Amino acid sequence: MAVVVAVCLAILAVAALLCVARLLMAETVADRVVALDLLLGVIVTGIATAAVATRSGELLALLVVTSLLAFVATVTVARFVERRGL
Repeated sequence: MAVVVAVCLAILAVAALLCVARLLMAETVADRVVALDLLLGVIVTGIATAAVATRSGELLALLVVTSLLAFVATVTVARFVERRGL
């Protein structure tokens, strides 16, 4: 089980680095929003992987809060981009 968790976390780390690279190289605000949303998804997945690895129910509360925060942030920025036409 430890090997699977280590491989999952390594893949998530690579995905996070690629998201940050895309976030820095994005030309439009919409591209940055998509990259940031994907990065938040990777973070949520990392928290879920850590919860499975430690068998801790305490991390599930953090998982729910982070997921809701990511959703609200994405909707808020999407509404902003839609109004401004960026």
